[in-house]
Amino acid sequence: MFMVIYSWFNRNYRPIRAKNLAWVTAIHIAGILWFLGNIVTNGHVRIRGAFAHCKLWIIWFRILFCYMYAAMLIVRFYALDRVFNQNKPFRGRTNLYAIAFVIVFNVGFCLISHLVKSDLTIYQSDMLELCDVTINYRIAALTIQWVMWAGVAVLIYRLRNIQSSFNEFRESLGMFIIAIIVLIDTTVNNFVLPRYPLVLNHRLEKTAVDVLGSNIIIWLILAQPVYNCMFNRRQYESGWLAKLTKDGHKKEYEVSSGQAGLTTAYAKMNDSEFQDTRLNFSSSDGIDPVYYAKEQNYYDDNTFSGDATLRNPEVYVNQDSIPIALRTNLHIHRPVLNTPSMFRAVIKDNAADGRHVV
Repeated sequence: MFMVIYSWFNRNYRPIRAKNLAWVTAIHIAGILWFLGNIVTNGHVRIRGAFAHCKLWIIWFRILFCYMYAAMLIVRFYALDRVFNQNKPFRGRTNLYAIAFVIVFNVGFCLISHLVKSDLTIYQSDMLELCDVTINYRIAALTIQWVMWAGVAVLIYRLRNIQSSFNEFRESLGMFIIAIIVLIDTTVNNFVLPRYPLVLNHRLEKTAVDVLGSNIIIWLILAQPVYNCMFNRRQYESGWLAKLTKDGHKKEYEVSSGQAGLTTAYAKMNDSEFQDTRLNFSSSDGIDPVYYAKEQNYYDDNTFSGDATLRNPEVYVNQDSIPIALRTNLHIHRPVLNTPSMFRAVIKDNAADGRHVV
């Protein structure tokens, strides 16, 4: 939770902003409410007073928000597949359809479960003083989860070639593995140890696995940019921006200049401020040319010196090796009046790529 809060206070830090912080926060809130449902479902409290409403706590907290958590992760995977593999933006109607799916499917399942007779789903066991779940309902609820995550396995396979500055594939694979571990643990406890809430060690283990799993997933998404924001802020951001120019996904990111700031169609989904672009750099955003040149072996001591300008080409010994996009105002001076032949006198030959230098 503290990491999510810290991320919001530093939401303008571009590597954090690219993670779609609003969506990640919604996932984290679903995890917290899922935990509240676990308190009753796993037998940590006696079912008296407010906790005596078994369907409320199990269906509308434990099941609903567990499903919501999983569904929002699945939408995240689908958004990556749509942007990087299908080359389509994830905003507008597509984003609304995804939100509608998450809400309608999960609320619909829970509403049906609530309306069905308790003898067929969830009931209160006065003798055991806990909320019990019928075997058929356990099968139905877990089957839906396994089917959904089987579909995620297909998406993960499709995302295997994404190796970009956002590390989407590695994050997605890690989240998928954690989710499968939690799902296996839930399946074992519900069918091999159906009375696990009666055993202290078993119910503590089940709750701990759910809590750790839901929080580790948030860490997988935010930990790297948050850590670097705290301890390695500018250098990490410069390297991260530089990597965007050479990660092999320029078409997907559509790097350009604009007033919207840095984002992607996936990262911001349906923020109207960013609907005209997938990835933009505002006028204040940019790449440190010295840092990038060092990384690409374009740099020497004279390359970015103050005298290395068009007025003094002898000092500027490495001008042809620097990409045009990285040449800054150190290399270009405003023409001086009454010197119409200045450029012709200084630059006699074409650039290395054959183009005329003006």
